[in-house]
Amino acid sequence: MGILKRAGDLVYTFRFLRLLTTNFEDTDAYKMGIIDGNGKRIRKPETPEEKNVYTPFIRLVFNVKKLIPGGKIGSYASALYLIKEHLGISEAKLMEALKDEGIDPLEFMLEESKWFVLEDNRLSPGDYRVQVDKVLNETFDDIVNRKDYITIDDNCYPVGTIFGHNVYEATHKRSRQKVYVTVQELML
Repeated sequence: MGILKRAGDLVYTFRFLRLLTTNFEDTDAYKMGIIDGNGKRIRKPETPEEKNVYTPFIRLVFNVKKLIPGGKIGSYASALYLIKEHLGISEAKLMEALKDEGIDPLEFMLEESKWFVLEDNRLSPGDYRVQVDKVLNETFDDIVNRKDYITIDDNCYPVGTIFGHNVYEATHKRSRQKVYVTVQELML
């Protein structure tokens, strides 16, 4: 069973990266009029064929793609962490797959600021704005907009790491849904 799981993980990783590097206009979802040229959904898929070209997995990829301006990974460690957690892929496999697609995430990662981090690695509690658009952890909806407010709870310790960056779970104020963030994505 281990070989089948690893093979499945690898297939999803490459499928994810292929979709991530495909222009929205070249996707079947665009051709069927489900999304616009910017990847924004303009109508719900109705037929089985439409639902096959706009699955939750594809929606996740499109929403992550919208977070990466100019195709660069930038400070999007939290988006990569969401991919890692959702697909159950190891960081090494994710790194390998990104490199196979010609993307070196370490080249684009920003240095992590310690401005909002307390001595025990916990984020300083309070309300912050995010510097970039984000997707919700559970639904992958792209309703967290740049400059939206998030709340950091009193005991907000890292939930994980990706490529050496701590990832925290915060609450989007408007939707009350959980969202992953890194320190470099926060602003007052």
